[in-house]
Amino acid sequence: MTTPQEELLPATRRALLHRIAVAQAEGRTPSLVAAVVRGGRTVWHGARTSVDGHGPDENVQYRIGSITKTFTAVLVLRLRDEGLLDLGDPLEKHLPGTGAGAATIAELLAHSGGLAAESPAPWWERTPGSLRPELADVLGKQPLLHPVGRRHHYSNPGYTLLGALVEKLRGAPWEDVLQREVLEPLGLTRTSGLPRAPHAGGWAVHPWADVMLAEPAEDLGRMAPAGQLWSTTGDLARFAVFLARGNDTVLSAETVREMRAPAAAAEATDVLTGAAYGLGLQIQRWDGRLLVGHSGSLPGFLATLTISVEDDVAAVVLTNCTSGPLTARVGADLVRIVAEAEPRIPEPWRPLPEADACVLELAGQWYWGTNAFALRLTIDGGVSLEPLSGNGRRSRFRANPDGTWTGIEGYYAGELLQAVRRPDGAVSHLDLGSFVFTRQPYDEGAPVPGGVDPEGWRGVG
Repeated sequence: MTTPQEELLPATRRALLHRIAVAQAEGRTPSLVAAVVRGGRTVWHGARTSVDGHGPDENVQYRIGSITKTFTAVLVLRLRDEGLLDLGDPLEKHLPGTGAGAATIAELLAHSGGLAAESPAPWWERTPGSLRPELADVLGKQPLLHPVGRRHHYSNPGYTLLGALVEKLRGAPWEDVLQREVLEPLGLTRTSGLPRAPHAGGWAVHPWADVMLAEPAEDLGRMAPAGQLWSTTGDLARFAVFLARGNDTVLSAETVREMRAPAAAAEATDVLTGAAYGLGLQIQRWDGRLLVGHSGSLPGFLATLTISVEDDVAAVVLTNCTSGPLTARVGADLVRIVAEAEPRIPEPWRPLPEADACVLELAGQWYWGTNAFALRLTIDGGVSLEPLSGNGRRSRFRANPDGTWTGIEGYYAGELLQAVRRPDGAVSHLDLGSFVFTRQPYDEGAPVPGGVDPEGWRGVG
């Protein structure tokens, strides 16, 4: 049962409805459905106009296009977490003979493998997948357009290769693996490769007249891992919760956090807009807010899934027209409306259940050279290190069994933090990736690299 704190205020609900009503009317689309997630559950669903004469609800399927890529990325990350591959492995190690095997699995996930954006003609989204039965038909005679690993270049064939990789290592069709390993565990019962009633039909709307043309709904065959899926606002809302929090039956919170981190060098134009790409997830700043998720389009359909982890708000927007509303903008606006009208209420402060005395004595002020930092214990058993002023390097660290910590974000991601002790057990200094942090600036009692001037601190007369 929804508690008063979980319900959206009437004014917020009206603002959300107004936003999708404007998007449907100005975008001239047959129907548009949306959902908002907060606190791990759907708190609002809205729809405009109808599908088969009925207002679409959260169970009506729409085609979601490239949001399919995020599902494929989840399957690949599961293989990595099970030790069946490494993201640094070249594709050739596991799937030989493609002609694109020099690209690593991470580069394919992040669209930096140098592959072409599209499959060779004819237009693959409007033609049967049977025209491209083999990987060679998907890749063409010149799979690579750019040096491997040098730039982000969005590639549908790249995700076809990742789907083939999943099939090779699992010994089963991509869609069967997806059903068994992701859809069933997450309870996504209305997500499928082929449409299941009730579902929307795809339409092209004439740019200069209020008339429509039905779009074909092709089975993409080999290209399925790049854009095949049909889903609903209800299922994608549940998927958004998973991408924000993880689910140990599918992927851990740490792995989905890895998916959300930038993994490809941005193009110059993307730098200006704050856009980047992670491992199967798009990353962008809208109105100063960091959003992750994915957009999708196929003839007759547009879709977006948008998550603000910091605000604990996500939005799903689905519509059935080839071109019309900018769904990414609508999704960002739905997140903004909720985040600004009803800011996230922080969890209440609570003391740690227990504190290791050896860790507690490390809390407080430290200096790297003359830069002051604060080390704090975090509720999850780790520590954080951040500058006391300015915009210096900051990071959170997870605890290791041996009493050290490993950075999980920022400049120090993956770097080792350890307390170095003297023979009597007293703390000498902190070592962070070879940087020495001391209790006093250039503490003469600590092994500061380069030594400390024996004349000490002094004025100049």
